[in-house]
Amino acid sequence: MNRVVRGSDGRLWNVRSSLEWSNPIAGDDFEHDVNGGAGPAILMFGVLIVLVATFILWTPPGVYIPIWLILALLVVVLFFPVRWLLHRPWTIIAETPGDEEEHQPERWVGVQRGFLNVRQETAKIARQIELYAEPDMNGSLQPTE
Repeated sequence: MNRVVRGSDGRLWNVRSSLEWSNPIAGDDFEHDVNGGAGPAILMFGVLIVLVATFILWTPPGVYIPIWLILALLVVVLFFPVRWLLHRPWTIIAETPGDEEEHQPERWVGVQRGFLNVRQETAKIARQIELYAEPDMNGSLQPTE
């Protein structure tokens, strides 16, 4: 997502957010962040595919399979991947190149989880810039050098 906002002081800000595919490691979480990699997830997904294929192949030819059962199996198979995707961390960046007069270039960065939370936070940051010429110091974004 990318949004251009004009601040109350006339500067143009670029507010953008991007999906992070891996969890950012904070200084406090470094020793406790143990990631097994993608191997176990791929193995479990493969086992699930084999079980569903076995269920379909061992069904006798005269058995009627209701559509709700197929939809229920599809929901079970897709639940965790969709949940994982919707709860990924997003990096939100608000930056301005400044102007020739008195304002220096600024860059504010923060992390937010969840797609809907990111949309709300981006709208709130854009509104804050329109009203007060910069993001809220007590908000989710912090200035960087």
